[in-house]
Amino acid sequence: MMKNYVIYKRVSTRRQGDSGLGLEAQQTAVEAFLKGKDSEVVGEFVEIESGRKKDRPELIKALALCKAENATLIVARTDRLSRNVHFLSGLLEQKIEFIACDNPSANNFTLHIMA
Repeated sequence: MMKNYVIYKRVSTRRQGDSGLGLEAQQTAVEAFLKGKDSEVVGEFVEIESGRKKDRPELIKALALCKAENATLIVARTDRLSRNVHFLSGLLEQKIEFIACDNPSANNFTLHIMA
């Protein structure tokens, strides 16, 4: 059964974003995770913002698309999603499934414990 994914990549500084190094590494991690899986990427969002900021327009769009398409949010590493424990907990409460490529076996329960 095909699974829909929304990719979210984030770097903290404009310099990281302009260099592409952080974004390229995140893209490589996501592609490696999805390789060989019956999957479809229905959206991809890139943000240049601190992980501590709550106002991240691209993440808001990514989450809305996840809900609309019944998709899983995929990030290269958990810290690309958020460094804010309260935010991560809120995401889990919205019942949006997500996968971090650095810890793909973690489920929402274990991520809630980590948060």
